[in-house]
Amino acid sequence: MKNILNFFKNSKVKMVIILSFLLFLYTTICAFSYAQNVSTDIANSVFRLHVIANSDSKEDQELKYKVRDSLINYMNSICANCENKQDAIKLVTEHKDDFKQIALDTIKDNGYPYDVNISIGNFSFPTKDYGDISLPAGFYDALRVEIGEAKGQNWWCVMFPPLCFVDVSSGVVPEESKEELEDNLSEEEYALVSNDSDVKIQFKFKLLEFFNQNNFITARK
Repeated sequence: MKNILNFFKNSKVKMVIILSFLLFLYTTICAFSYAQNVSTDIANSVFRLHVIANSDSKEDQELKYKVRDSLINYMNSICANCENKQDAIKLVTEHKDDFKQIALDTIKDNGYPYDVNISIGNFSFPTKDYGDISLPAGFYDALRVEIGEAKGQNWWCVMFPPLCFVDVSSGVVPEESKEELEDNLSEEEYALVSNDSDVKIQFKFKLLEFFNQNNFITARK
């Protein structure tokens, strides 16, 4: 024990420990700042759809997907010429009542009495893959659709750029959707979300996941 105390009393050892701690602190702050800035840029470029089922029963989950399909078809018809996220949000806001009515009609047509709550806001999302595009966990502007008691599993997609229209059978995002996303992101940010095989890019995406996933967990508590 005495030898250990003498070791830490050594001025050079003290200096090494202090410098190592400061370096670790600086690196952590830089990594956190990087993750926050990149996540904000990505979030500022997309508008998402969040559908919550009444329950986890098979019937309610199937209904969730039918509501989703109806909303996506309508979104595609009114937002075909949107050039950015702000245009998409503006249109959805103007047609908010229409989205609710479409959801209600779909639910009624399938024989259910559920009500629907529609809201547009900023919500927390986990990391999610859309074909060959991955979006890190974080806070995103979205159209949230709550069916009935909204106690079932969630379904997420991106309304702008239209990553909702992924070919489910092939798992591939249309090239035009990728181009819109690429136009709204920096070169590095697009590489981060497009499953780039570069080791450095993969490490940075893991960095985003680490910091943003912790924020996502905290937000849910």
